[in-house]
Amino acid sequence: MYKQKLNYSPIEQITFEEHAFYLKRDDFLHPDFSGNKARKFLYFLQNDFPSIKKIVSYGSIQSNAMYSLSVLAKMKKWEFEYFVDHIPDYLKANPHGNYQAALNNGMKVYVGQIDTRFHEDKSIVFIEEGGRQKEAEFGIRQLAQEIIKWQKEQQIPKLNVFLPSGTGTTALFLQKNCSLLHTDEAFQTTVFTTPCVGDGDYLKKQFLQLEDDETLHPNIATPDKKYHFGKLYKDNYKIWLKLQQQTGIEFDLLYDPIGWLVLLSHPEIYSLPTLYIHQGGILGNESMLPRYQRKYPLVSEK
Repeated sequence: MYKQKLNYSPIEQITFEEHAFYLKRDDFLHPDFSGNKARKFLYFLQNDFPSIKKIVSYGSIQSNAMYSLSVLAKMKKWEFEYFVDHIPDYLKANPHGNYQAALNNGMKVYVGQIDTRFHEDKSIVFIEEGGRQKEAEFGIRQLAQEIIKWQKEQQIPKLNVFLPSGTGTTALFLQKNCSLLHTDEAFQTTVFTTPCVGDGDYLKKQFLQLEDDETLHPNIATPDKKYHFGKLYKDNYKIWLKLQQQTGIEFDLLYDPIGWLVLLSHPEIYSLPTLYIHQGGILGNESMLPRYQRKYPLVSEK
């Protein structure tokens, strides 16, 4: 499959909280590389690297990127080493979720800082946390092409696109390529995102690491409050349950609740036709949902 283009992910119409939205189902791309990970790692999936023997990366212990990289390494017959700040004792004793799945694929996990020599070793592919690197543009350009093609087919002159961000890589390269690929002035695609890690200033710094031209950056919609990554918030759980009840679709519990809360608080965005990108990542719900159910049992009963 990955010597060819990824499948074109469908776009559906949904109604949430009495507002109409379009939904790009990137969660349908592939069970192991769904959503933005399929886009970010497409360059490595579609090309051969005969001198490469190992992938090295770092991040959180239940990262979606970690799991997708473990699958990539298994497919390519590469080693995979992953570095984390710590591993909770409970998770060590009861492996589950992305962590368990990545271990099953042969991941070797280490606690501590990455040796800087990894950057110089030509037999190693070094992947920044969350896939924040220039190679990610290869697959995200294809996403931009799909959206523009659909937009023109639907005759939507002005389209807003919304997605929540960690490193902001997908949002950045999506806006950049939507801007560069549009050849017809009658059509305009504007990308909006919101920070789920850090704040707007942090997100802006991430953009600048990959693209100096700020005219190609997406718009940042700032949340009403700062979210601590991985922490459980009652409002996030409530809107996640509402999404399932009203749309019948399962979303990611880490990013999408923040994304939808912020989007609904900015009617100036969805006053125009708005496309929300479902970036997958629902395997992580296996570990996060029980945490929410334990902390907010009354909410889960409603």
